[in-house]
Amino acid sequence: MKKLALYAGAFGLVQGLTGCTEENVSADRAGSERVLNDTQAVPASAPQDDERLVLAFGDSLYAGYGLDPKESFPEQLEQALAAKGLAVDVRNAGVSGDTTAAAQRRLAFALDGLDRKPDLVMVNLGGNDMLRGIDPDETRRNLTAICEELKSRDIPIMLTGMIAAPNLGNDYADRFNPIYRDLAERYDATLYPFFLEGVITDSGLMLADRIHPNAKGIEAITRNVAPLVATALKAS
Repeated sequence: MKKLALYAGAFGLVQGLTGCTEENVSADRAGSERVLNDTQAVPASAPQDDERLVLAFGDSLYAGYGLDPKESFPEQLEQALAAKGLAVDVRNAGVSGDTTAAAQRRLAFALDGLDRKPDLVMVNLGGNDMLRGIDPDETRRNLTAICEELKSRDIPIMLTGMIAAPNLGNDYADRFNPIYRDLAERYDATLYPFFLEGVITDSGLMLADRIHPNAKGIEAITRNVAPLVATALKAS
């Protein structure tokens, strides 16, 4: 109960949406799109024979809102995997402010823009749906469509999930929270249930908006997620 109370306080009022001004979201989204387009147009480096390709497809939590590009989750994940002896090219396909609907519309473009089929696609979406109070049934439909697209291309999936803020009520949470587990079971996807686990309740790991992790928060998340990614890549 204490953890839920802290979580509710961390998110504040739903009316705050992503905790950013529209101007900041627009600017960060535009920057994320430029990074994404540049990445798709020109491979970062010539692929090694044994190098794996991971696409981090999500919203601001992947894009690295408020952080230096080198501090973003995809960059930190690539470094963490390298430390484990794995040569992995993690492409940042995060766009700040994206809902599941917006992301679903750009998925094919993101995949087709890569120089080859990825060995794993990580999906972190739904936070903006939740913060805007979008019907969880719509969120489920959009995430299902994303998983279907990946399945049709025979691409392994990893879901990093979200949890509904308690101030949205039990009914909303009961419909929203199971989405990621259900999809992971349906599509045999690797699941990290809550991307902000152990971070959102620690102010020292969050930006001032209390919604996005700071660089130390990303480091903490990466330590938890990297072993799952490594296992998923070895199994693919």
